[in-house]
Amino acid sequence: MSHFVYILQCADNTLYVGYTTDIDRRLVEHNTSKLGARYTKARRPVTLKYSEKFETKGEALKREYQLKQLSRGEKLELF
Repeated sequence: MSHFVYILQCADNTLYVGYTTDIDRRLVEHNTSKLGARYTKARRPVTLKYSEKFETKGEALKREYQLKQLSRGEKLELF
């Protein structure tokens, strides 16, 4: 199983960092379903701007934390 960390750009131009095992499903959830994050539900549509793939959940969650610590400018530099 693969693990992904991703950055979404919301309709209001804000950024959202998340973790998933199925990036395509999660993007659909963020844009259409009740399963999307509370933050992104109010800021639809969202667009996938960046993702990284990891072999283990631990690696992915560690990277998610690192990305969340970055400034907006640093996140934008990634893509």
